[in-house]
Amino acid sequence: MLARDIIVVGASAGGVEALTRLVKALPADLPASLFVVLHLPPDAHSALPAILNRRGQLSAVHPRDGETIEQGRIYVAPPDRHLLLHRGTARVVRGPRENGHRPAVDPLLRSAAAAYGPRVIGIVLSGTLDDGTAGLLAIKARGGIAMVQDPADALFAGMPENALENVAVDYQLAVNEMAPLLDRLTREAVDEVVPSASAGMSLENDLMEIDGQAIDSLDRPGQPSVFTCPECHGTLWEMKDSELLRFRCRVGHAYSVETLASGQQDNLEVALWTALRVLEERLTLSHRLAGLARERGHLRSEAVYVERETEAGHAAALIRDVLKRARVADESPAGRDELASLESRRPRAARSTGTNGPGG
Repeated sequence: MLARDIIVVGASAGGVEALTRLVKALPADLPASLFVVLHLPPDAHSALPAILNRRGQLSAVHPRDGETIEQGRIYVAPPDRHLLLHRGTARVVRGPRENGHRPAVDPLLRSAAAAYGPRVIGIVLSGTLDDGTAGLLAIKARGGIAMVQDPADALFAGMPENALENVAVDYQLAVNEMAPLLDRLTREAVDEVVPSASAGMSLENDLMEIDGQAIDSLDRPGQPSVFTCPECHGTLWEMKDSELLRFRCRVGHAYSVETLASGQQDNLEVALWTALRVLEERLTLSHRLAGLARERGHLRSEAVYVERETEAGHAAALIRDVLKRARVADESPAGRDELASLESRRPRAARSTGTNGPGG
């Protein structure tokens, strides 16, 4: 008989506050290892191990790739690296982003489920969107325990709420109630007789480690969809875990429905800004060429360039209106700066008159 000695925790916005409360209350003799993913920008410096060391009695570190797992320690995913589990060791890899993040919560929870089955306790804390939901489903499928912070107790309720909507969660409670429960659960024996990890779960774990055989394999979990990956633009395969719909591309980028929609929105905005920049440059160049043609008396050429300038100006105005209606300029400092920069580069006459002609 074995014990529940693997605790995997995922958090995003508001996660530092929740993690410090949790770790502060854990006993020094907790007979388990903790693994933590907190969403971080790729170029960030993570002080989370130092913060947790100051607040709790367990030692927290960024693990090395292949490091042997020890009880009574907290292993924190470093920035721009996924934290994955094998039997007895931790992997730290720069695999494909999942749900737009690296590190991401789902790869940690899924790899723990595959490696340790019913020995795993999965916890989803404060955060937005739904990273962690698919990972909790994997843990439940392998006989583990799913625990979620009560949304009313979270600074950001998105991740807990999505988990509760899609997973048969075992415990929904405030962070302050988790430590005593974890202390009890980790001292209970469990039977490791459980169905083996599915082929799809194993393949997804291999893709996170950029396994060449997994990438080259013709087998993919799910069916090809009509959607493309927002990051690499390859075909997305549609997968269904219980009632949870997910997508993954050939090289491993993965998305929930919400993160796919968010990724598509980001790509749309990039495309609109790019189109606006190209049109404004075309407008400015056409304006200059029309002026040169006029100075040389080339009236036919001048008319062609004026027509191009007018067309570019009309198209740019349409895209500008789309961006404004989407509140990009109002809500994003970068958007306001971009619009101001583009406006400053337009021909003076076109700006002052509101037309796109050569200014005469």
